[in-house]
Amino acid sequence: MTNLKKIFVTALVIAVAGCVTTYKAKVNFDKNSKIDTSTYKTFAWLTPGKIIAPAEDINPVMKVRVDDEIEQAFVAKGYQLVGDAEKADFAISYSVGNRDKIKVSNFPSSYNSYFGWGRGYYGGMFGAHINTDTHVRQYTEGKLAIDVYDVKTHQPAWHGWAIKRLSTSDKEAPSSMIKDVVDEVVAQFN
Repeated sequence: MTNLKKIFVTALVIAVAGCVTTYKAKVNFDKNSKIDTSTYKTFAWLTPGKIIAPAEDINPVMKVRVDDEIEQAFVAKGYQLVGDAEKADFAISYSVGNRDKIKVSNFPSSYNSYFGWGRGYYGGMFGAHINTDTHVRQYTEGKLAIDVYDVKTHQPAWHGWAIKRLSTSDKEAPSSMIKDVVDEVVAQFN
């Protein structure tokens, strides 16, 4: 391969890699300070349906993926899944949703004044002519929230959530994204 071809292929790879956009999830949690979660060993689902309030248009295949990933994330942390919620140390449930959003950016594109960058900049003696560019972007933002309830007290013990701007690749192949987001949320639990 000639040097010119190597340079061309390298430039092409860099250009394609630059087009791939990944958005990192924003993850956080809130903990009930009155409940000690350090002694927890077993968990169960709060309800047989697992999800707190499913949306009417929820994808049932996606729901099964989320159910499985949440179970696996808690098992990976060392907790044992039991079938009866009353015999578990804590019970879990979750909610998911998404929202279409619009972001509008408006900024000056050029500053034209009689004196240019000199005395007339930003509206000197003869005034300024400021042109603006407006960019409108539509995107979908997804949210996952996982709730942990203390079985003995029947009180909420922990609430963790993630908000993520969904890319095209997230929508086309969601399994990897679901696992990553669930793992990030459950990693906050202790």
